[in-house]
Amino acid sequence: MYNPSYFASPPIAATAPERPLPRFHQLHADGGGVARTELLAGLTAARPYISPKFLYDHLGSTLFTAITQVDEYYPTRCETEILGRHASEMISHVGPVKTLIDLGAGDCVKAEALFDHACPVQYVPVDISSDYLRSAITRLNGRYPELELVAIGMDFFNGLDFPADVGREQRLFFYPGSSIGNLPPAEAAALLARIRQQSAGGGLLIGVDLIKDRTTLELAYNDPLGLTAAFNLNMLRHTNRIVGTDFDVSHWQHVAFFNESQSRIEMHLQAASDVTVSWPDASRTFQRGERIHTESSYKYRPAGFKAMLEKSGFHNVRYWTDPAERFAVFGARA
Repeated sequence: MYNPSYFASPPIAATAPERPLPRFHQLHADGGGVARTELLAGLTAARPYISPKFLYDHLGSTLFTAITQVDEYYPTRCETEILGRHASEMISHVGPVKTLIDLGAGDCVKAEALFDHACPVQYVPVDISSDYLRSAITRLNGRYPELELVAIGMDFFNGLDFPADVGREQRLFFYPGSSIGNLPPAEAAALLARIRQQSAGGGLLIGVDLIKDRTTLELAYNDPLGLTAAFNLNMLRHTNRIVGTDFDVSHWQHVAFFNESQSRIEMHLQAASDVTVSWPDASRTFQRGERIHTESSYKYRPAGFKAMLEKSGFHNVRYWTDPAERFAVFGARA
């Protein structure tokens, strides 16, 4: 039988919507003058120090991901468990989400636990380690073709001014990993206040490590495999690249302990012998046993952190913990 459709032109296939391409804003210059000035100020101080943000070059970020896999490092495991159990409840508490802003995003895996519950239109991972972040958004772009990705290489400790293409409505700030503990309480409160100002009536989910016994705390920062030691020592190589110092990691030792009076874990690099470190136009001699303070990680009681959030302008504060109450994720409205 004659079928006219047989001779007709084939139908034109509907054009698939174009996949939104990820955008990357580089707002932090790893080797720039600001970073160099900051590092030299610490190295020449009476009590030398290096900010913990300089732990996170590409190798440092890779080492930290490995640290999260060791048995002794409980925070990531606990936080993952909490998010797995309570993510839906958390999102219901903080309200609807259009833009999910992930501070200290790293490999972005933690934020992925929220995607199915928050259903954001836009995901904005923020991290100081730009190379590591680029790898993460390449992976995400393949897995979530409908999600708008706007990645930002930024040192958010020094400011929270976002590019114009970051959505302003219904923002949820996600700050996992207890990185807020790297700041002294007064500075942590100031950062929380800046987050609240940028939240545009949205919300916050933030991971917080809780006070517990000394043995558990110290093992988490002195793992037997030595990954944390390598993570800490790598900071010296990162400093060499930025400042032009000549640190030799073989002359230094990783030290970490719980300072109970300050309620914080301290990480240091300790000179194994008398050593002189040079950089263009200057040098400094470190005596055997002298330390460079590289990280503090403050631990909180739930009531104390809740009070900090409220003082910073948040309300409707609640928190969720793992069964052993080692770690907490706080949710709050701005």
